[in-house]
Amino acid sequence: MQVTETKFPGLKIIQPRIFGDHRGFFFESYNRKSLTKESGIDAEFVQDNMARSSRGVLRGLHYQIGDAAQAKLVTVIEGEVLDVVVDLRKESPTYGQHYKIRLSGENKTQFFVPRGFAHGYAVLSENALFYYKCDNYYSPEHEGGVMYNDPAFNIDWEIDLSTALLSDKDKKHPAFANHKPVK
Repeated sequence: MQVTETKFPGLKIIQPRIFGDHRGFFFESYNRKSLTKESGIDAEFVQDNMARSSRGVLRGLHYQIGDAAQAKLVTVIEGEVLDVVVDLRKESPTYGQHYKIRLSGENKTQFFVPRGFAHGYAVLSENALFYYKCDNYYSPEHEGGVMYNDPAFNIDWEIDLSTALLSDKDKKHPAFANHKPVK
């Protein structure tokens, strides 16, 4: 696997080795020993989640606080999304900044999001099947979020936000200046 460090401490892009021939392809989507050895990621994942969404759906920006904080290993099985994170770690040199990457079933890129980031994505293809591993269990009482279109972030989601499909909850997240602290 090829691991690329970003300027955000702990945020990593992982490109697995793909073996393809006339029959299709094969790749190892997760191997804890390889991931730890090659990327330094030593998360013990305890929950897997999957979401199917259609073009124009925007999910986020979500995070878990306190003892329920989660690191995530995200990937797209089919379709394409614009995956976006915002660093909410006050001690981080990239605090309040966002990072975005295109993930797709075609590129098979994986994205490791450490604890302390808000996370979301916008669906760019007709449909997308989004899959992620978490190192902590979901806890509704520890849920937080920040407004996806907060001017403090200036995120280009690469979709028309006036027609974006959002949950009622995602429409009501507070501005960055008013979000719940992650720790």
